[in-house]
Parts: sequence; C-alpha cells; structure tokens
Amino acid sequence: MSKVVNLNTVRKQKSRDAKRREGDANAAKHGLTKSQKTLAKALVDKAKRNLDGHEKE
Repeated sequence: MSKVVNLNTVRKQKSRDAKRREGDANAAKHGLTKSQKTLAKALVDKAKRNLDGHEKE
C-alpha cells in the first residue's frame, strides 16, 4: 500500500525548491548579502575613525 500524497503540496514544494535553487545561484553570482555589505562598511568606517583619532595635529 502506498502513501497518500496531496498533489498540490507536492507541486508547491517543487516550485519552492526551484526558486530556492535559482536564488542560491543568483546569490553566488552577485556576491555579498546586504547585511554582509553593511557589516564590512561599518568595520571600514570604524577603522578610519580609529586612525583619525590617533592623528597628531
């Protein structure tokens, strides 16, 4: 005896998986996420402020 499967659920899950794969490919293709970019920018800004704070006049 086989298991009863809701075909709508299977179709939707298949569509979600395809979109996830496409999104992962685009993420790898286009680089960093927004949060990674903002973190990198914040670190650079902090380093600049730290360096400017130690400057002699």
